[in-house]
Amino acid sequence: MNPLTLLLGILTVGIALLIFNHDSGQTLGLNNDDFGQLVALTALVTLLSAGLLRGRRRFGEAARLLAIWILIALGLVSAYVYRFDLQSFGDRVLSGLLPGRTMLVTNSAGQLELVLQKRTDGHFQADTMVDGQPVSMIIDTGASSVALTYEDAERVGLDPANLAYTLTVMTANGPALAAPVVLSELAIGPIVRTNVRAMVAAGGRLDRSLLGMSFLSTLDSLQMQSGELRLRD
Repeated sequence: MNPLTLLLGILTVGIALLIFNHDSGQTLGLNNDDFGQLVALTALVTLLSAGLLRGRRRFGEAARLLAIWILIALGLVSAYVYRFDLQSFGDRVLSGLLPGRTMLVTNSAGQLELVLQKRTDGHFQADTMVDGQPVSMIIDTGASSVALTYEDAERVGLDPANLAYTLTVMTANGPALAAPVVLSELAIGPIVRTNVRAMVAAGGRLDRSLLGMSFLSTLDSLQMQSGELRLRD
């Protein structure tokens, strides 16, 4: 068998087994990290053997090919070993490029936290689900409750035209009337709350829906650091 074909076969089968057994943590009775090292070692032995055989004929070419395939093998194994760090890096890049996208991380105490990146205008935006419908909101610790725009209220299935606008609230556009409502479910990432107190602003009086304290106060922790907002359930 061609040594190159054998090498590719070893790497392909090894990586496929690691991906397939990712959740179980073991492959063929070995810890996944140990199995990954075994695959790398086998690939290196194959490369060295092929290099020695070819070296009898063309040492320079064999050495060059050997170095290339060693780098490829090390790159593949390193990508698997550091897969969680790479995933975290990718999430950070996406959350920076896509304001509102949440990133799930584990802090130093082993607790899960949702991380939001600050927008260029200084606000934190969150992509939420309200009664099963996506709603983009601005985090506002100064708002006593969740506040929906007239348009967002329509989208989540409320009937803003027939609500009782009995509350007066302050918005960026000045005083505005708002109607009290209760949202069946509001979620941001894996954090889910039911029967959330909220209000709907009169038409044209609120530019963006706000994620206020009627939701935020139910969290275990809300911390801002280095341009990030961290939420912990």
